[in-house]
Amino acid sequence: MDTSFFLETGLLILGIVLLVVSGNYLIKGGVGLAGYFKLSSLVIGLTVVAFGTSAPELIVSLDAAITGHPEIALGNVIGSNIANIALVLALTVIILPMPVARQTIMRSWPWMFLSGIVLYFAMSDGHIGRFEGFVMIALLVTFILGTLRKSKKSPFMAQNIKPPKCSLWVCILMVVLASAGLAIGSRMLVESASSIALRMGISERIISITVVAFGTSIPELTASIIAAAKKESDISVGNIIGSNIFNVFAVIGITSGTMTIEGFSISGFRVDLHFMLGFFLLLFIFILPQRKLLRKDTTGQSTILSRFKGVEGGWISRAEGAILFALYIFYVYFIFKF
Repeated sequence: MDTSFFLETGLLILGIVLLVVSGNYLIKGGVGLAGYFKLSSLVIGLTVVAFGTSAPELIVSLDAAITGHPEIALGNVIGSNIANIALVLALTVIILPMPVARQTIMRSWPWMFLSGIVLYFAMSDGHIGRFEGFVMIALLVTFILGTLRKSKKSPFMAQNIKPPKCSLWVCILMVVLASAGLAIGSRMLVESASSIALRMGISERIISITVVAFGTSIPELTASIIAAAKKESDISVGNIIGSNIFNVFAVIGITSGTMTIEGFSISGFRVDLHFMLGFFLLLFIFILPQRKLLRKDTTGQSTILSRFKGVEGGWISRAEGAILFALYIFYVYFIFKF
């Protein structure tokens, strides 16, 4: 093996270490900011933490679009959205099953699914123009303002506000430096991993959907596992859903708002978009609150009448995490095989 291989491997390991450290401080700073601004952990997870962990996708996609690699710009976002659900969330709940707040299910998930639909139609004609980019940015602003407004009125949100554990400026500094660390670490990992993969003669779409997407999803994985370990499940789940929303509305919105994304084949991405929307729907089925209701039949025996949505929230189990992870493995196998 030549020297460049060992250098790339070293950069890959260093990138992972930087992502782990940065993810830890992003959670600390995010929770601190939540306390200062009287916001719940869920809101911080959906906004500040989600934007911080989406910074690598933004940097990679902007760079790819500017340098004439539209398939990497788009594949990075689509692959990252798939990985966030079927890899990041799956591994997180396999390690530690977690509850899902009703607000996440009823308000945040629809926005995530909307972002997927918007991306699907934006890509349908083979290019994404500046007008479509500005529409995505407008939708992002609407989502953020709506989330903040709802948080002020919700009794649930008020009950989940935690006192800050650091001074305001220290919390802000943590978030800023951690976000920068995530971006730098992710860039190091992506460049080294992509360089190794390119030696194997793999296409840009496949690399972006798998290697690059995995690299830029490591911040979400790191932040979500750390948040789950710290019993901050609202940040963990909110970060993943919020990050998927930011990936489309912010990453693709800002990238296409800066310059038209063109030169890609929609036929190559169609199967990936279908998988992405399928994982979004499967997640909804898993987190939808359900309760078994019993009634007496004509013989006096108790029987299950039906399942109805609850009002307190849902739950993601280890078994459901394992299903998502298995489907992710199948997806990766599928795109490499076919």
